[in-house]
Amino acid sequence: MSRIQRTATGEDGRRRDRTRPPLPEPLPSPVTDAHCHMDIADDEDGDAFAADDALAAAAKVGVSRVVQVGVDLPSSAWAVQAAERNPNVVATVALHPNEAPRLATAGMLDDALAEIDRLAGSSDRVRGVGETGLDRFRTGPEGFAAQEESFRAHIEIAHRRGLALMIHDRDAHADILRVLDDAPTPERVVFHCFSGDAEMARHCAERGWFMSFAGPVTFKNAESLRSALRITPLDRILVETDAPFLTPHPYRGRPNASYLIPLTVRTIAEVLGEELSRVCESIQENTDQAFGSW
Repeated sequence: MSRIQRTATGEDGRRRDRTRPPLPEPLPSPVTDAHCHMDIADDEDGDAFAADDALAAAAKVGVSRVVQVGVDLPSSAWAVQAAERNPNVVATVALHPNEAPRLATAGMLDDALAEIDRLAGSSDRVRGVGETGLDRFRTGPEGFAAQEESFRAHIEIAHRRGLALMIHDRDAHADILRVLDDAPTPERVVFHCFSGDAEMARHCAERGWFMSFAGPVTFKNAESLRSALRITPLDRILVETDAPFLTPHPYRGRPNASYLIPLTVRTIAEVLGEELSRVCESIQENTDQAFGSW
């Protein structure tokens, strides 16, 4: 799946700091990175972080488990293999919404969805279907129909197989809610990298859906997102990196990995006015509810 490539220099022509951030202070109790992409190397500066190294670094700071997320057929297969190799990893499988129009144009969408369905049932280490959903930022109107077709197919797979549904929602709040309200949804729904406002958070909470907060909640210009967090019940909150993307403050723009989760968890605790230990314990319990224990 294509992603935005970070430029090595800023607008002023100076070279960006692309070194890997140091390990933060460990958390008081374990939490899980609910969404990461260990197979995507953040290597524009030749800095690849092998999965084993990423997991070891995460364990040192109290990030005991990760959910490895698929975005196309190769990465979904990789996620299943990684989960079967590592006891602290589980997988989700899916076609990213920006993959759907490309596959539809090539006449390959139906076959790709059939393979996602097969992978979803291939191992008990697969705990979710996603990231799937709608993206109105990178795909224009000509691709909307294919995105929705794919999204609905993923919802059906997750519902039929009893798996969590992990949603990618970019500039598509109303359409995401329309589709979810129109389709038989799985018991467990997770909004990956929640990006809505307080009204959206209230809507999700009323339906018992989980909201997973990532690095952007730490950004100085994200007060709307923090307002959404404040009204989110503690028992609906997950935390994630979306690594190697969305690195939390103060390392925004540098490579991300699961070991940086403590920065986001501490921000969540501060915004909620809750004890850090309580937030950690709740996030871990919520993760087990969303994806099952492992």
